[in-house]
Amino acid sequence: MSFSKRPEPVQVVKQRRDGVLRALVEGVPYIQFLGIRFERRGDELTGLLPFNDTLIGNPLLPALHGGVTAAFLEMTAIVTLSWGLIWEDMESGALDLDNLDHAHLPRLPKTIDFTVDYLRSGLPRDAYARARINRSGRRYASVHVEAWQDNRARLFAQATGHFVIPRRQG
Repeated sequence: MSFSKRPEPVQVVKQRRDGVLRALVEGVPYIQFLGIRFERRGDELTGLLPFNDTLIGNPLLPALHGGVTAAFLEMTAIVTLSWGLIWEDMESGALDLDNLDHAHLPRLPKTIDFTVDYLRSGLPRDAYARARINRSGRRYASVHVEAWQDNRARLFAQATGHFVIPRRQG
């Protein structure tokens, strides 16, 4: 006779995932500086850059600063890639959830290159971004990220980045 392990309650799973994501994001001061947040639906993340007047680069248009746009895209790519890398450890219980902070999470991937396509001016509104991991191996990953504001089909910027995957400890 075989007994299968009883599934965890959904609230426990949500709390664990939210806690890991919070620790991951809080470990990057630049994310806090820009005010970037992340919304989670299962294993999919959406970056949110809430509008703030300090993010405007050209007050005559007004338009989001190109550097802010690039940083938003890059941070979304790095957090999404990191999220994918720690998913199995998080779900299997290999992460020490009692000592969960950025110091106990794996190091973040390092950017090799990051190419941004500015498709139109970023308006003085909230912006959203979602990344797709094209390739992820033991040492290297390629990520594509897209940003929009009011309409997901009308991107205002997109980027492709290549990253070095940090070595796993242990």
